[in-house]
Amino acid sequence: MPIRASRRPALRWAIPVVALSLITAGCGAGDTPSTEGVSGAIGSTSDINPKGVDELRDGGNLRLATTSFPANWNTLSTDGNDGEIADIERPLMPRAFDTNAAGELTVNHDYFTDVQLTNTSPQQVTYTINPKAVWSDGNPITWEDIASQAKALNGTDKRFLIAITVGFDRVEKVERGVDDRQAVITFRQPFTEWRGQFAGNMSLFPKSVTADPESFNKGLVDNMGPTAGPFLVQSTDRGQGRIVLGRNPNWWGAKPKLDTITYTVLDRNAWVGGLQNNELDAVLLSNLDDATTVRRSSGVVVRRAPGNRWRHITFNGAPGSILADPALRVAISKAIDRQGIATAVQNGLVEQPKPLNNHVFLEGQTGYQDNSLGFDPDAAARELDALGWKLNGDTREKDGRKLVIRDVMYNDDTWVQIARIIQQNLARIGVELTIDTKPGAGFFTDVIIPGDFDTAQFSYIGDAFPLSSIPQTYGYNPGDWQNNFGHIGSPELNALIDRTLSELDPKKAIELANEVDRKVFEEGHSLPLTQSEGNWGVRADIANFGSPGLASYDYTKIGFMK
Repeated sequence: MPIRASRRPALRWAIPVVALSLITAGCGAGDTPSTEGVSGAIGSTSDINPKGVDELRDGGNLRLATTSFPANWNTLSTDGNDGEIADIERPLMPRAFDTNAAGELTVNHDYFTDVQLTNTSPQQVTYTINPKAVWSDGNPITWEDIASQAKALNGTDKRFLIAITVGFDRVEKVERGVDDRQAVITFRQPFTEWRGQFAGNMSLFPKSVTADPESFNKGLVDNMGPTAGPFLVQSTDRGQGRIVLGRNPNWWGAKPKLDTITYTVLDRNAWVGGLQNNELDAVLLSNLDDATTVRRSSGVVVRRAPGNRWRHITFNGAPGSILADPALRVAISKAIDRQGIATAVQNGLVEQPKPLNNHVFLEGQTGYQDNSLGFDPDAAARELDALGWKLNGDTREKDGRKLVIRDVMYNDDTWVQIARIIQQNLARIGVELTIDTKPGAGFFTDVIIPGDFDTAQFSYIGDAFPLSSIPQTYGYNPGDWQNNFGHIGSPELNALIDRTLSELDPKKAIELANEVDRKVFEEGHSLPLTQSEGNWGVRADIANFGSPGLASYDYTKIGFMK
């Protein structure tokens, strides 16, 4: 699931002194936040100030920020497949599993009394729904909601503008179990990550949303539909950029400690100022200046655990794009010093800054290994020469066309700083990079999905289900691009992806996933940069919220200490 602000993927680059000064300006000796005790890998820890609910006061409003109002509240759709929208909806929508900091799963009993793999030939999964679970419109959650979502996401009806199939393209049927509160999913083709179909970044929506293309694509454009969480949407004001979540009076689980959660639309560069001015209670920090400012402010703390978001560059390989040639994309990739980018962006924020070297697994997850092509600007220059891109002055040309690339990103200081470093990297080999910043509103709908870029920077979110999004992002399916925004891939990669997702042996699936990752690098599809530092600025009296790592929040337990 993509994100426009610096919340998901990561970048690497060389270490020009000018770039380092951009990151560390204003920080004198002794100002660098300590990284003592901070693990360098996901799946090891979380930092949320854990407290028992008896230590929290009842009530209160948790004030958070988002960069834009949701373009579509349906996160299963291409327009709504945005990590910020998903963050807003996490207290609202059902998921089958909870996750701890190590990525270990437990059934979320608020929604399901049991979720089990009940057969392997054919593969069958049985979901038994909590008999108390109801949508906010009063309708019970039933097997029909699961069946409707499975049908919408199976990819056969192209009128559904889906962002991801998450294995439903492998489902043969969904049937009623012992009663309306049980669904049995039968697969015609094995799916290794069946646990992620209603978990992680995926939630269950009511059948009123998924029943037909019109309701799926447009039904939640203006407002959220029925929800089923401890909170519901209490009010929205698009003009004021305000979303208020309130307690769900029909919630059957533990009573939330908070009264409300309020999201305010703010430019990313204003988040730390909002925290300082007591207008916000918690914000994601993106650079050393942010962390230093928070540490100098009273009443707030930096909470830090390795993050599950990673910055990256997506290349546009569509026909007619200047980067349509995969060999050209690969050559340019080799000229970008991702270690330098990591060092500059994360210096003082993590113990050992390093680039992310895998498209599938986060560092620290089982299966993570370095499959990258490496940093080699001399090889990049030779490959460009061989491709016919010859130096003419400072910039290469071929057939009268200059090698000028337009790099598009959300208007955020960190992204711009990264782009300037890449700009310097590429200038060394005769490639000109122009920096084109965009506002948060409409960033995916108007820019990324239509392919209005040569390269684009944004973030992805990783979770405990790393294989589920492989076909969504790296599969080559013309007319059904999902998250493959650069339209890059091959039948060979598709076949390898299919083998990976069909492998029910976890060890073999991981081996195949790494073969997929290496192939993605070799096609010049995209370039991972850095994994999120996972730093949050949070009011010191807020409990059970902060930097969770892979863990999922229990929104009933977030609150203010007595």
